[in-house]
Amino acid sequence: MANKEHVALLKGSLFDGEPADSEWNAWRRTNPEVRPDLVEAVFTEDDLSFTDLHGADLRGVVLKAARLSHVDFSFADLREACLEDAYLSGANFHKADLRGADLSGAHLAYVTLSGADLRRAHLSWANISGADFIGADLGEADLTITNAIEANFADANLTGCHIYGISAWGLKLEGATQQNLVITTEDEPQITVDNIEVAQFVYLLLHNQKIRDAIDTITSKAVLILGRFRPERKAVLDALRSALRDRNYLPILFDFDVPASRDITETVSLLARMARFIVADLTDPSSIPKELEAIVPFLAVPVQPLLEGASRPYAMFKDYWKYEWLLPVHRYEGLAPLLATLAEKVIAPAEAKVQALEERRRRIEAELTMPK
Repeated sequence: MANKEHVALLKGSLFDGEPADSEWNAWRRTNPEVRPDLVEAVFTEDDLSFTDLHGADLRGVVLKAARLSHVDFSFADLREACLEDAYLSGANFHKADLRGADLSGAHLAYVTLSGADLRRAHLSWANISGADFIGADLGEADLTITNAIEANFADANLTGCHIYGISAWGLKLEGATQQNLVITTEDEPQITVDNIEVAQFVYLLLHNQKIRDAIDTITSKAVLILGRFRPERKAVLDALRSALRDRNYLPILFDFDVPASRDITETVSLLARMARFIVADLTDPSSIPKELEAIVPFLAVPVQPLLEGASRPYAMFKDYWKYEWLLPVHRYEGLAPLLATLAEKVIAPAEAKVQALEERRRRIEAELTMPK
């Protein structure tokens, strides 16, 4: 339990209407060796005697599990303070000095930490969802936190933070400095990255076999199907997907007739980077010319064009023949002939090109690593 004398001294100073920088701070200056003990004390917005600690000297104070919701700690000195498991939701730490403070397990939802100094602070398993870190300095802080969802790190300095286990969804990082973020634990070889959102992915990739297997599956089996599949051509769509699935591929369809909420070219380019090869039906091409323009010149991914009937490919298509990963157009006359020739005329040429491109990469890598 808390030291009653310490609690009374702090509450009395504030209850008398005096500023925080009076009796309490004077006592702290004359007793620097004392570690104030306020464990589990109740200091909340409901306790009217204790809501304003603006500028208070709270160096080394023990506020473990204390209830401090909505308390004003702005400009307070909280160096080496113990706020472990404290309830701090909605509290204001604007410009507070929290160097070396222990905030592990603390409830920090929607706190204001703008301009705060959090260097070497410990936030292990803290909940900082919705917190405002604008302009804060978190250099080498331990951000092993349970929840950073939608936290605002705009303009914050995250250099050297230990962010093992961070849950980093919807972060606001405009202007944030992100360098040498440590994503491993103390007993592991140190791995650093320069982006807190990438850090979460890299760590999961390193430590989660299922994720690695999923990525291997996508890159080794994914086939991107590009086309404009109107209702009358739905049979082609279903047949292509089923046939590829039956051959142990992972078909990914991009139907240009479906409205998209984001840039179509960006989406297609991302999917193309994950694909083993691409099947592009040029029949009734519509949007396909733009998407192939974003893929073929920039990605060495085999592209197998399809075309139904005797019509000619769109005019600009001839510009892509200089790229070796673009395969000859496979013409088909209806669904049945397409399925009958799929393995020989679509899959086999695409797989042969995949192997040829991989062999070329290996050859180039070997030449680059040979001693001169």
